[in-house]
Amino acid sequence: MHYGFIRTAAASPRVYLADTASNINEIRNLMQKAEEKQVELLVLPEMCITGATIGDLVFQNTLLTGALNGLKNLCEASKNVSFAAVVGLPFALSSRIFNCAAVIKGGKVLGLVPMKGDLRYFAAPDAYAGSVRVFGEDVPFGRDLIFACENDSDFTFAVASGEDAFSVSSEGNSLALAGASIIACPACACELAGRAEYRRMMLGSYSARLTAGCVYACPGKGESVTDCVYSGHSLIFENGRMLAESRWQEGLTVSEIDCAFLMAERRRRSDFAAEAAARTIFFPMEMRELSLTRHISAMPFIPEDEEARTARCAEILHIQAAALAQRLMHTHAKCAVIGVSGGLDSTLALIAAARALDIAELDRKALLAVTMPCFGTTSRTRNNALKLAEGLGATLMEVNIGRSVLAHFEDIGHSPETHDVTFENSQARERTQVLMDLANRHGGFVVGTGDLSELALGWATYNGDHMSMYGVNGSIPKTLIRHVVRYAADTTDNAILREALLDVLDTPVSPELLPPVDGDIAQKTEDIVGPYELHDFMLYHLIRRGDSPEKAMRLAQHAFKGQYDDDTIRKWLKTFVRRFFAQQFKRSCLPDGAKVGTVSFSPRSDWKMPSDASGALWAENAQNC
Repeated sequence: MHYGFIRTAAASPRVYLADTASNINEIRNLMQKAEEKQVELLVLPEMCITGATIGDLVFQNTLLTGALNGLKNLCEASKNVSFAAVVGLPFALSSRIFNCAAVIKGGKVLGLVPMKGDLRYFAAPDAYAGSVRVFGEDVPFGRDLIFACENDSDFTFAVASGEDAFSVSSEGNSLALAGASIIACPACACELAGRAEYRRMMLGSYSARLTAGCVYACPGKGESVTDCVYSGHSLIFENGRMLAESRWQEGLTVSEIDCAFLMAERRRRSDFAAEAAARTIFFPMEMRELSLTRHISAMPFIPEDEEARTARCAEILHIQAAALAQRLMHTHAKCAVIGVSGGLDSTLALIAAARALDIAELDRKALLAVTMPCFGTTSRTRNNALKLAEGLGATLMEVNIGRSVLAHFEDIGHSPETHDVTFENSQARERTQVLMDLANRHGGFVVGTGDLSELALGWATYNGDHMSMYGVNGSIPKTLIRHVVRYAADTTDNAILREALLDVLDTPVSPELLPPVDGDIAQKTEDIVGPYELHDFMLYHLIRRGDSPEKAMRLAQHAFKGQYDDDTIRKWLKTFVRRFFAQQFKRSCLPDGAKVGTVSFSPRSDWKMPSDASGALWAENAQNC
């Protein structure tokens, strides 16, 4: 797989202080291993050719000459590998010594980047910028260098000191603005109790702030332990997310950084419209097919860590409740009206509304839970609706809409035996009319229950369940709603409510618009539109990350390996693309609703797309998967 993924490696070699020949052997061995792993960017620690803790030996001409000869040796070795490498050494320029990172590729030094270092030994990194003569060639020298791959415009990198992420004035800012998608960070940081966690936090923040990849390489065994200990802490980050890490061991830490995503993400941000001055050095590289080593989550909207997932669910409920409470108070509403089906979405809306009433200091009896049985309603979902209302202390009202819908069929000349879209949508619109009229009667407003996944697919009846006075679930995908409801079940002390919530979680997702078969739900949504976990995966990758259908398909194959075969993934990918473009008109006129995550289809503030935009390019790309 390529699709913008660049395989990077942070190396931690065994260090031999001031023994350049031994260090070169270690580095060459790591270069060979990196080639075997199909690495495309290798980052080695600061001063790795000589060791970083050599003290006043750095002033010795013998060492400086040995370091330069070592660099020449590595340049020769780079002829036999396909990647670019960043290696550290002391570099003498006239009367000054610089703590440098050399970028080598294909037998050449592409550039020398001076970095921050102890001013007792090294000149300030901005003391000189231009070019220097190295091995008979002019080599760019300075902190303003961007290295750009000729074969992939998204793969660009720059070098900054490992301490840059901890600096008040970060040179990474200008390097990212100048176009570097990856910041290589050669470092030499000693280990202290608690420092590793601090380092993770700072590097995560650094890569997120720059919308960049970050490859941090630190030395370990062999550096002087006179006053400090070095753990070889190696880290790879992408936009705030840690992809790989190792400590207290030598070797390579490898993962793939999605440079195509990083550049797409930057195009969404207005602050990247600014430019920074830089010199760009181009290099050729054959972009090979890669098998991803990094983890691709099958549930990208859901934190995989249980503690983080619990915290996320609690926060979502609080955001929903706070938003709805504000709207209740602003409109001086006397009640909130919700159509309760016994399904996941209406259950979450009911929970959020009950909490909103608490915040607004209104009695929960002002929560009007309306169950509206009709042709497809089963006793299971109806009973769950009743228990939910009881468990939450809401006012329950039942309105059987069967007679009204049959009268409507007679008015428009539709046979109730014809179970088509008219048969289904008439029920959805009748339910919305009932809710709206009850809201008028009781001085309240209707709380919508539709979720983000349904909006992406257009799985809503226009001016039926599509419409409300406030859509409290509108930016929460179906897969995440399940976890929020589970959180509510796990944290309630009410036995009736917990029982109902657990059964709701166990009930197949269905609009219940077709008559049941032997008392069971006949119409299962995921049999019709496809598994929501696949659709939410596509929603995240196509909409949130801006991936092509072909790239999303390959990632899904990786994430759902052993769960769905290729034909199944391809089928529902095509369905997602087709429905997403065909159903934009429903998203163009959505009611207000709280944004709780990074994806929202609000036509006012988040997703602005013509209702008649063509999806032909995406459909063609999906067809070619």
